[in-house]
Amino acid sequence: MNKTNWQAETDKLINKLDDNRRMLLHACCAPCSSASLEYLTQFFDIDILFYNPNISTKEEFDKRLDELKRFVSSYPFKKPIKIISVDYDHNEFLNSVCGLENALEGGERCVKCFALRLSKTAEKARFHGYDYFATTLTISPLKNADVLNKIGLSLEKIGDITYLPTDLKKKGRYLRSIELSKEYDLYRQDFCGCEFSQKQREKEKQNSRK
Repeated sequence: MNKTNWQAETDKLINKLDDNRRMLLHACCAPCSSASLEYLTQFFDIDILFYNPNISTKEEFDKRLDELKRFVSSYPFKKPIKIISVDYDHNEFLNSVCGLENALEGGERCVKCFALRLSKTAEKARFHGYDYFATTLTISPLKNADVLNKIGLSLEKIGDITYLPTDLKKKGRYLRSIELSKEYDLYRQDFCGCEFSQKQREKEKQNSRK
């Protein structure tokens, strides 16, 4: 089965845009947001939603949020970008993935986590009158853009909000995010966010030392 070319789908939608379309963009961290914003702000007036209850600790949550704020305030965007942060509640994540704690990284636990965060983004985008919503998660080579986009498009069917399907890692944007991270000295975490991904990452590190 041929995989969807999500960049082509993005291009189709962007080519049909009217002026001054407002987007609520879910952001997971500063590095992933960097090249995503550099690209998407060419076409949309963007506000950011930092909703990441999956992050393992409040300390890590605050660190990622602070780095995102620092990047947004430092980069010369043509229009101001507002960051909307939802208070940290890790139990929201734990309840949503209950029973999937031992699932493999990238498996069903991650799908539940994606759905949780995108559902909140769609809800807030709809309530506050945005035209579009999207996520920076598709810039990561470790995230399945096909899964993320299918979740986003399913939420779009609820009505009154349009999901922008993306594969933000394409056209060199993932590499650009690494460049911007170095340029702005951004904190680049080495695990997705939850304690389960952190545990798997630590195990991988230990195995690489053997």
